[in-house]
This record gives sequence, C-alpha cells and structure tokens, in this order.
Amino acid sequence: MAYEGILLGMGNPLLDISAVVDEDFLKKYGIKLNDAILAEDKHLPMYEEMTKKYEVEYIAGGATQNSIRVAQWMLQIPGATSYMGCIGKDKFGEEMKKNSKLAGVNVHYYEDGTAPTGTCAVCVVGGERSLVANLSAANCYKSEHLKKPENWALVEKAKYFYIAGFFLTVSPESIQLVAEHAAAKNKVFMMNLSAPFICEFFRDVQEKALPYMDYVFGNETEARTFSKVHGWETDNVEEIALKISQWPKASGTHKRITVITQGADPVVVAEDGKVKKFPVILLPKEKLVDTNGAGDAFVGGFLSQLVQEKPIEECVRAGCYAANVIIQRSGCTYPEKPSFN
Repeated sequence: MAYEGILLGMGNPLLDISAVVDEDFLKKYGIKLNDAILAEDKHLPMYEEMTKKYEVEYIAGGATQNSIRVAQWMLQIPGATSYMGCIGKDKFGEEMKKNSKLAGVNVHYYEDGTAPTGTCAVCVVGGERSLVANLSAANCYKSEHLKKPENWALVEKAKYFYIAGFFLTVSPESIQLVAEHAAAKNKVFMMNLSAPFICEFFRDVQEKALPYMDYVFGNETEARTFSKVHGWETDNVEEIALKISQWPKASGTHKRITVITQGADPVVVAEDGKVKKFPVILLPKEKLVDTNGAGDAFVGGFLSQLVQEKPIEECVRAGCYAANVIIQRSGCTYPEKPSFN
C-alpha cells in the first residue's frame, strides 16, 4: 500500500509557550485547570508575564498539528502525513516550519503577512494543563489557500482526514470542502470535539460537519458538554458516545465510530450500537510531567494504525501508547523512535 500523503490534517498551528505556574497565576487570569479556551483581552498580558516569571519552553503545537506529528512519528514512513494551517511571516513561523520538516510532515502553510504566528499558553499545575490560545495568524486561514492546485492535490492524494474541532472557529468552509470530498470519494473523515467551548458556542458549524464524521474523538468533559448542549440529560459517557455514533450520516459508506478518552479511566469506543471499553496504561504520579498534548497524542497513535487498516483494538492500543509517552515529557514531544510493537 502506498503511504505517501495518506493522512492529511488541517488546523491551527500554534507555538506552545509552556511553563509550570502556580494556582495564583491561574486565578489572576481566571483560568480553570484542564480547560482550553481562546484568549480574550484580559489574557493578553499573561504571555509576557509567563516568559518573565517562569521558565518557559517553546514547543511547536496546535491540536491537529500535534496529532499529525505523532502519527508521522509512529509510522516512521517519510511523507506519510501532510498538514495545512496558517502561520505568520516571523521568527515563530520559521521555527514552526523547521520543526515540522524535522518531524517528517509535509506542511503546506498559508503564510499571512499581517498577523504574528499564533501562540498557546500552556499553564501546568501539578502535571495538569490549561490552554489559552491566542490564534493570531492561525485565525487567518482562507479556503482560497486550500483550493490552490498544489494544496488541493494533498486532499486528492489523502485517504484519511483529521481536523480538530478548534478549526471550526477559523474556516468552517474549508472543513466543509474536505468533508464533502471525503463523502464523495468514500474516504475517511474525522474530527475532534476538542473543547467544551466548541460544543457550546460553535454548535451550528459543529452540527453541520457532524454528518460527515466517520470518527469522532473527544474526552469525557467535552462529551458531557456535548450532551448538555443537545439536551440529552445524561452524564454517562458510554451513553453519550453511543448517541454521537448514531447521529445521522451524510454517507453510508462508513459507520460512525465514537472514541472518548477519560484520562486514567478506560477509553470508550461506540460502534454498531455497542460500547467497548479499553484500559489505558497507568502511570505512577511521579512519572507524570504534564498532560499537554495527551489527547492529541492519543489520536496520533490511533491514526497511525488506522491508516494501516489495523483493527480498532490496535488503534486504541497505539493511542494509549503514544499518550503514555507524551505525558512523561514536556509538551507534545517524543523520543527519536517509538517502541510500539
């Protein structure tokens, strides 16, 4: 099977500015632990404050980009993955390009001259992360870029598409173009619930894309928010996963599979009206560095097996392996080679 360009991701490329902070810092900026939000005006000074007050690391991030990089790492096949998103024409943007090339991902960035490359403050307290994203250039992605022949060629080539829910706030039109292409060509289209705020405030665009989703990923908090928003009156993650899998589909080629992670609790997989649970690899607390990128890494590991047409058990096992590696390191980073067998 030819793997070149088999998996394409689209999303918000962000540079993670990561630091171990304290409770007071979270309180000062009104940040909840384990949440992911978009920066408001009140958050803007925090980026500067973090670099002055704490020891910061700069790590290439952005949810979809993380997943694609991890899938690429797991696959160890150069150019198996591609990625599109918008960066600025600046130092951070150059850094991002260098980083992605090193990771072996075929990136086609749209470069915007008017806004700086997006950043994401990763505030770590007790190993748990909170994300505050300042999208800047990432917010400038246009479907015109996607439609350019050299970029649309990546869409034509790919058989699997993955887009985090965060991209719904930027270019729903681009998502729709890819989703409709996937349905028409019997390809596999996948998205992530990504954050409670996406389920709450971007409900319309999320619902428009949902019929096209062959796989829906998310975590327990996002699943419960999705349930609340849709008036399902249940907090039971297994029930919610089932209901999402039974949401009407645009194309009958693939059945929808819902995959919900729950931190240290088992992964819930809903398909064909049934739910399966898979235990995760438990990690002693002292080995936990930070949970930043854990969900992204899970998806990346999962996708690395899915594109090889492995059974769902193997996909989940690879997802758990990748997440376990990433939470023992700072940010979404990994050793040179995976030891997954």
